[in-house]
Amino acid sequence: MNEISIHGSDVLVASIVVWFLGASVNRKVPFLNRYSIPVAVTGGLICSTLVALLYTFANIQINFDMALRDGLLLIFFSTIGLGAKLSLLKEGGKALALLLLVAACFLIIQNVTGVLLIKSMGAHPAYGLFGGSVSFAGGYGTAIAWGGIAEEAGLKMAKEIGIAFATFGLIAGGIIGGPIGEFLIRRQKIKPVADDETKAPLEKISGDDITEVIAPPISSVLGTILLLAICVEIGDMANRILFSSGVTLPGFLTAMMIGIIITNGADLLKIELSDVALERCSELSLQMFLCMSLMSIQLWTLAQAIGPILIVLGAQIVVITGFATWIVYRVMGRDYDAAVIASGFVGLGLGATPVGIANMNAVTSKYRPSPKAFLVIPLVGAFFIDLVNALVIKFFAALPMMSAGAM
Repeated sequence: MNEISIHGSDVLVASIVVWFLGASVNRKVPFLNRYSIPVAVTGGLICSTLVALLYTFANIQINFDMALRDGLLLIFFSTIGLGAKLSLLKEGGKALALLLLVAACFLIIQNVTGVLLIKSMGAHPAYGLFGGSVSFAGGYGTAIAWGGIAEEAGLKMAKEIGIAFATFGLIAGGIIGGPIGEFLIRRQKIKPVADDETKAPLEKISGDDITEVIAPPISSVLGTILLLAICVEIGDMANRILFSSGVTLPGFLTAMMIGIIITNGADLLKIELSDVALERCSELSLQMFLCMSLMSIQLWTLAQAIGPILIVLGAQIVVITGFATWIVYRVMGRDYDAAVIASGFVGLGLGATPVGIANMNAVTSKYRPSPKAFLVIPLVGAFFIDLVNALVIKFFAALPMMSAGAM
């Protein structure tokens, strides 16, 4: 086996190429554009498929160093924190509480589905939690953390199985979220805006005069980059202090919390942050993170358990599709914002918060912005759902059927 390792800036270059590949394919394949499949998902899956073909037929294994991807995740959640002003949280308070309640109910349904399916296959029901909220709503981090605990308790290959479920969930969440949003929006007969209206303008015009230049000056861009670096660095310091005290939190959570403190402190001091520069940094880090995540998937490692994984995945897709269209959409108001939130919820429930936001980006780029959706989905996905999911997982893990040396 010949191995090729790609590191550092080469990974960044490859991810940019993958993004442009996805953009080109999306433009040329009407189906992908019509159903709002994110560009990063298209390009990333094409790349991972090509890598799998090289492994299978040419005996060449390509490995991507994901250190840069992990950094981009911290940057992305820092941008969410810097955009989370308390004034906005008050506006979205009711919607945030409703979505969190709905998400908690969904986590229970997702775990019940996974446990029942795995048990019906004759495997230990504890594996069903990895076919439930541990891997799907929890993502890679939760799957790895709980996988280690489960393996210590006697559940063989729990970590690998969890990663496999999380991988397929990430793919599925990016594929079906856009079409679900499209379906709900078309029920309201909302027409897409023209292509030239979806492109970010360079300037705002009032009457015949230019009143505000939207393209941020270099000082705003550099200032935003500095703030993001501060969020990541102080978040890392806070994590080390908490870890030494026996408290473990994901790195993205502390970075986001530092961002929330900074932006609200700036509000109190009447200091304005550049929203445009922040949005650009958020979009850039999100797209590159997704490209790197999907292009680095080693599809051949999932071949052994592909049958059971696809059965569970198929069932979870049916569950979340019905839940998003019948529950999330209705509870959130049955309007355009509710449709965008439903598309984001699918990515959130099957893959990860960045996937949910990518789904919403793909939808809103065709129609119109949805500030409400981009407020509640990131906050529920980046902070609240992880806390609720931990409680739900612990509840299921404590059930008698999960014992017998497995959990």
